[in-house]
Amino acid sequence: MGKFITFNFKKKMENSTLTIISFILIIIGIIGTILPVLPGLILSFAGLLLYKFGTTNDLSILYIWIFGLLTIISLIFEFVIPAKTNKKYGGTKWGSVGSFLGVIIGFFWIPLPFGFLIGMLLGVFFAELLHDVNDKKKALNSVKGAFIGFFISTTFNFGISLAILLIVIFNSI
Repeated sequence: MGKFITFNFKKKMENSTLTIISFILIIIGIIGTILPVLPGLILSFAGLLLYKFGTTNDLSILYIWIFGLLTIISLIFEFVIPAKTNKKYGGTKWGSVGSFLGVIIGFFWIPLPFGFLIGMLLGVFFAELLHDVNDKKKALNSVKGAFIGFFISTTFNFGISLAILLIVIFNSI
């Protein structure tokens, strides 16, 4: 009898610990949808997988399939949307490279909460000017396209991660 009570308590503690870890992963994932250094949506999905397969809950497998598909679509959109909006607003490959470098430089050298975003926008602007120094309007339009692309993909990822959190919360109560 004593072994059964100890085993049951251990199992409940393990279940609670894994549930807490899955919540932490999902919340870090939500933060990561805004900060480009963290693989936001992937962390949220990993938290969902841990919650489903690592704990004793009754979460439907349908949620795994739905959020798995949305995560794959989002990963594709991460590359397609910024390129399409950059191109739509007259940007070039120079702007895309400037965007990438600007994110890295901004994250590490601009001591502001959204230094990566400022770095990305400045990177696009200066790279477009390097491409064509006389066309400041084109450079500004490319910056506009980069910002719109960032906003669309971030909003999409944030929404999916938030939906994962809400599903896990409602399943837990």
